[in-house]
Amino acid sequence: MNFGMTAIIGMSLGGQIATFLIETIFSLYIAAVLIRLLLGYAGASFHNPLSQFLVKITNPVLVPMRRFIPSVGAIDTAAVVLAFVLTLIKVSLLLLVTSGSIHFPASIIYAIGELLKSIIWIYIFALIIQAVTSWIGSTQGNPVSPLVNSLTNPILRPIRRVVPIIGMMDLSPLVAIIGLNILLMIVDNLF
Repeated sequence: MNFGMTAIIGMSLGGQIATFLIETIFSLYIAAVLIRLLLGYAGASFHNPLSQFLVKITNPVLVPMRRFIPSVGAIDTAAVVLAFVLTLIKVSLLLLVTSGSIHFPASIIYAIGELLKSIIWIYIFALIIQAVTSWIGSTQGNPVSPLVNSLTNPILRPIRRVVPIIGMMDLSPLVAIIGLNILLMIVDNLF
């Protein structure tokens, strides 16, 4: 969430610190929940050390929620609800710190937009990480590569059917990043 330089310049040091802490702490945990959700949806291995980390930091909240909110197909509905509620709390707290009031209906709409943008950014970063690790060479023993590949395969598979490999270059990640950036612009304008 970017409240702009004018809002930050007009804030006191305490307000700036509060904004930074709220944004950082909530964003990191929301990202962990969303990455776990997306990895589960993609069918990634949860025996990976990075997956185990995500499970350990999200289980204390997700396991009790799953008693009341069952999964719908391959989608972990409890994780979706948790990510939305945390995003709504983050947005509300940031509005309270920056403007001194909360407009609840607007906060809900803004939280939905923030959640969608977070998912898009996760995929963009995953594609960039995948591209960089492919340039470096051997990904053997790297715990991030298999997870990133599992995460990006649902996006890249349909693109690879249309965009051929040219020489030794797979342009599908570039096409996906361009498409995701366009989607990010659309979501940004809608919300």
